[in-house]
Amino acid sequence: MLRRPFFRPPQKDTVRINEHIRAYEIRVIDHDGKQLGILTVPAAMEKARERGLDLVEVAGTANPPVCRIMDFGKYKYEVSKKQKASKAKQHIIKVKEIKFHPKTGENDYNYRLEQAKEFLEKGFKVKATVTFRGREMAHLDYGARWLRRMTADLEGLGQAEGGNTQEGRNVTVIFAPLKGALQKMMKKAEEASKVEEAAKAESHPANLTSTDNKPTEGGAGQPTSVTV
Repeated sequence: MLRRPFFRPPQKDTVRINEHIRAYEIRVIDHDGKQLGILTVPAAMEKARERGLDLVEVAGTANPPVCRIMDFGKYKYEVSKKQKASKAKQHIIKVKEIKFHPKTGENDYNYRLEQAKEFLEKGFKVKATVTFRGREMAHLDYGARWLRRMTADLEGLGQAEGGNTQEGRNVTVIFAPLKGALQKMMKKAEEASKVEEAAKAESHPANLTSTDNKPTEGGAGQPTSVTV
């Protein structure tokens, strides 16, 4: 009794090729786009082998399924290339975290505020977290004052996404960069740079060329020495 050769069935959502094609009769397209009509899978595979190519199912839901003779390795490369290009176009926003304690001092807050501004200017989201310890949990509102203050200080540059969120012993707020805020800041920096350059030019006028040493008739253009 003849048995079919053992092969591993293709995984879900994968392309069926050659002996993995389940249909008996298929519509075949040649590698150059020419219609070869309806053939059995063995006959179509024979034509693919004659060309040194593969038989690839491109429309499995059609009746009959449509298969094409092609270089499957090249086909996979092109698909992979398109997927990578699609992922490259996706804009992924990273989140940077800065942490406070209820007893954080004014200088530490200002330092973290500058960090938050720098992250937002670079297009990152900022997760501001106040961490409470022990009995500090009884004074959540006191510790969260830094988050309220930061929300006000980042106005125009970052916007809080929702309100304060409590996560165990932490209270957090996530700030997202405002659209166009970075462009506005860059424009202001360019304008400030131009004003600074103009001020330097006014404070250092160009040296005027003296006409005292111009050549005279019959002279060699050297300054004249006068003895008194």
